[in-house]
Amino acid sequence: MIEATSRVARQPVVVPQNVEVDIQGQAVSVKGPKGSDGYTVHEWVEVTREEDRIRFAPRKEGRDANAMTGTMRALLNNIVKGVTEGFQRKLVIRGVGYRAQMQGSNLNLTLGFSHPVAYPVPQDVQIECPSNTEVVVKGASKQRVGQVAAEIRAFRPPEPYKGKGVRYDNEEVIIKEAKKK
Repeated sequence: MIEATSRVARQPVVVPQNVEVDIQGQAVSVKGPKGSDGYTVHEWVEVTREEDRIRFAPRKEGRDANAMTGTMRALLNNIVKGVTEGFQRKLVIRGVGYRAQMQGSNLNLTLGFSHPVAYPVPQDVQIECPSNTEVVVKGASKQRVGQVAAEIRAFRPPEPYKGKGVRYDNEEVIIKEAKKK
């Protein structure tokens, strides 16, 4: 075991009391109150469990192994955070007549097309519409929440002249100046 030089990899992942972590070789499975998830750690990285902490170390010398160690630590930290707290991504819809509503297991979007857009909600993600111009995507996997939010945004990304479309809550859209005569 070689000492990690990645600043991220030196920090251990703290495992809360209500979370079970099972390490079998390179496969790590995590079970918590919000769900369960697993990940196969890269072969260059060694994973060890010390009471309520998970430590990471590179198995070989080199810059690539150090970078991979930090990456694996960040991914497993996101899994532990996801099964305890969960992740959420908020989308805001701007535009006259643009709206969203849940209908059964589909998200119905009216985005200025000649037809409404029906987005089937995946099993591992929950979608809520607190108002007809807000969509909140929640789940235990950071990757899945981000992917579903990106798919919803892709139906009508914000356009640069009026700013109409679906945008992330914290996204700033730079509005272009209109054409002059």
